[in-house]
Amino acid sequence: MAVLGVDVGGTFTDAVVLDGGRVTTAKVLTSPRQEESVIAAARAAGVGFVERFAHGTTVATNALLERKGARTAFVTNVGFEHLLHLRRQTRAHLYRPCADWPQPLVPLDRSYGVRGRMGPAGELEPLDLDTLPEIDAEAVAICLLHAYRDATHEQAVADELRRRLPHAHVVASHEVAPEFREYERASTTAADAYLGPVVSRYLRALSAAAQSAGLPAPLVMRSSGGVATPAEAAEHPATILVSGPAAGVVGAARLAALAGIDNAIAFDMGGTSTDVCLIAGGRAERASERTIAGVPIRLPTVDIHTVGAGGGSIVWRDAGGALRVGPQSAGANPGPACYGRGGTEPTVTDANLLLGRLPGTLAGGVELDRAAAERALGEIDPEAVIDVVNAEMLRALRVVSVERGHDPAAFALVAYGGAGPLHACELADELGITTVLVPEVAGVLSALGLVASEERRDAVRSYLVPLAEAGELPRAGEADLRYAGQSFELTLALQDDLAGAFHRTHEEQYGFAERDREIELVAVRTADIKPGPDVDLPRTEETGVAGPSLVTLPGSTCWLAPGWVGARDGRMLRLTKP
Repeated sequence: MAVLGVDVGGTFTDAVVLDGGRVTTAKVLTSPRQEESVIAAARAAGVGFVERFAHGTTVATNALLERKGARTAFVTNVGFEHLLHLRRQTRAHLYRPCADWPQPLVPLDRSYGVRGRMGPAGELEPLDLDTLPEIDAEAVAICLLHAYRDATHEQAVADELRRRLPHAHVVASHEVAPEFREYERASTTAADAYLGPVVSRYLRALSAAAQSAGLPAPLVMRSSGGVATPAEAAEHPATILVSGPAAGVVGAARLAALAGIDNAIAFDMGGTSTDVCLIAGGRAERASERTIAGVPIRLPTVDIHTVGAGGGSIVWRDAGGALRVGPQSAGANPGPACYGRGGTEPTVTDANLLLGRLPGTLAGGVELDRAAAERALGEIDPEAVIDVVNAEMLRALRVVSVERGHDPAAFALVAYGGAGPLHACELADELGITTVLVPEVAGVLSALGLVASEERRDAVRSYLVPLAEAGELPRAGEADLRYAGQSFELTLALQDDLAGAFHRTHEEQYGFAERDREIELVAVRTADIKPGPDVDLPRTEETGVAGPSLVTLPGSTCWLAPGWVGARDGRMLRLTKP
């Protein structure tokens, strides 16, 4: 079975075709119209007949970051119209009281209240749809109090608004995030509505382009690490906000499994950012909430930590004269100065070129201009640039390992992305890691992850009852648990002795357990999973490499620092530090 994966990044769009034991890859520059880049990358990979086409996109992420979503309205209970603006009492920056949060996606003048009230135990005040004002918007987000327990009022409001506004994208909170904590539920619903029209237009355009190119309808990668149909992605686009990075983690986990490694850290350094994620026991860590562009999103996601440090990150000096890297990026157009496309600002790629860590031509046929890199950097020391960007990425790697109680020395580092293998050995040295895996297809591993991805549909059910009174629970999935009276939960795999597991985990993480205290079951998370295609990459005769040296791979370049040795077998470059 031939399968195709296409991942759109900030600088390049990558394609992988897996046909039996043969792997074909391609990389093209990303264009403003992503669907054009997708088809161009598929053609560059020489795609023929394929039975499955999976896609990772940044359309939703870009729309949220750039605030280019739909004109959205927000509907809640009367008296709670300020919900999105009040947020939580936490500060945007702990030691900067003057720092403000990003503005909500919906302004106050488009936030409306409707009379009626649900309580935890049922209806407190009947719903009065006559109090619902006239609304003029492309999208509407509805979040009523306690709709996670009883969605009757919320469903009635949604039905009325869909009748009044047949062309608007209407989203009710119980449909996308049926969990307690009204602010996070409202924020997620607002983002889902805000992104709906933008993502729907893109997926329609992509589906039409795929049909014209003779490709099957695309499956779209969700943030939780599984693919869904275009209709499912368009219905709830907040579920695809971490689409491409999630695919990379899937690919990293699959590659680590091929190497016989269960515990690894995925390290993806691209053109505009770096994404890292812990893989424990062969499975990527997942989280139930993350913040994107200052907006809390309460949806299942691969637990990726992102920093604005990539190959295209711009080098600059702050007011005190200290050297800084990112988060601003040269992107694909004009790109780093050495691309010769009009860029004049110094970047990490320019520094790597001047240090002799890049070949004269990159994947995609990009000829590098050393003289342009020298002009851009001027008197800036390229070694200092690498030190600064490595320090930024080290902080990210420590967030997903050390800060969560894991010793990074017990993990392998899977380095991918166009720039990841350039920095992997130095980062591993700092963390005490002695094994680095660099995929042969490191530059397009996110696309390979799409090829291998499972179909996944996540669900959550709120309980908020004592664990002893919860009744029979599903056999597989996860449970959010806490001691009665606590504000936050621990997430554990569902198992026979769930209470005992909670006590042990609480003691491991916080140093104590209260075994006589009542445990509250907050929510249960399950997933309907259909396994993806088997991926067994072809192997070649093994060859040895030793640092310091440069290894050119399809789509990326690996720099072996002094003291590192490795073996290349056609699937991956396995590096070790004796």
